[in-house]
Amino acid sequence: MWRWAGHVLKGIAIGAANVIPGVSGGTMALLFGIYDELIGVLGDLFRAGLDLVRLDVAAFRTRLATVPWGFVLAIGLGVIIAPIAGARLIPEALDTWPALSRSLFFGLILGSLPIPLLGVSDRRARLLLWVVAGAALAWFLVGLQPLELENPSLPAYFLAGSVAICAMILPGVSGAFLLLVLGMYKPLFEAIDAGNLPVIAAFALGAGLGLGSFALLLKWLLARYHDATMSLLVGLMAGSLRSLWPWLAEDRSLLVPAWSDDVWPVLLWGLTGLAIAGGMTLWEIKRPLKT
Repeated sequence: MWRWAGHVLKGIAIGAANVIPGVSGGTMALLFGIYDELIGVLGDLFRAGLDLVRLDVAAFRTRLATVPWGFVLAIGLGVIIAPIAGARLIPEALDTWPALSRSLFFGLILGSLPIPLLGVSDRRARLLLWVVAGAALAWFLVGLQPLELENPSLPAYFLAGSVAICAMILPGVSGAFLLLVLGMYKPLFEAIDAGNLPVIAAFALGAGLGLGSFALLLKWLLARYHDATMSLLVGLMAGSLRSLWPWLAEDRSLLVPAWSDDVWPVLLWGLTGLAIAGGMTLWEIKRPLKT
């Protein structure tokens, strides 16, 4: 029971991260040590769906029998709860305290960077190139200028779901930020808050297809090139820190703050996030020694 409740809480953290521009649910999955398992399960579920489409009922049942349903249902419940509960509160908080919010998550992500590296057994210098490549890609993506759309069509919501969901399971690349770039963030959460079922269904369908196909690709990469893939993911996390820098201009360029009384609360929130993440990192480093 406690293990199931723990997975629900992890799912809530993953879902909440996906709601916040600049933070990725994939980052949370990596930090909790369930990334490989989560990607594997998502790939298997998508394959089961393909078996059903092909009317291969025997293969469908066989594949479903191997799925850890307790894990899936707990994580899924948490992921669903978070955006519904935060559809109104989280965007409002980000608008009200933007610098404080970004500072907290900047510290959390910065202090958490060593955690996924613990899963890399090959520490050769050439893997540093994958870290640099991932950081450069994320740095470019989070520097894109957001669009503004009014009254998007249902196909637009479908395409936004299929694209954004891929980022949501990539550490460091924020699905919420991609929604901002596409101009779909505000319309989507307004639709969720209003209970607009056609929009929610179109987005969910696109997200389901995008999630399944991309999970299969990630599962294959982790199986064949695990250390290189993990190094790339760490780079994505590092590069995404650009979007979480507390002091950003309107064009998303980085600013250097003037030293005043307003700076200290921002720094305090950043140090708080760094301390929390540092404690998590130390716990992860020491945990294998106890087993």
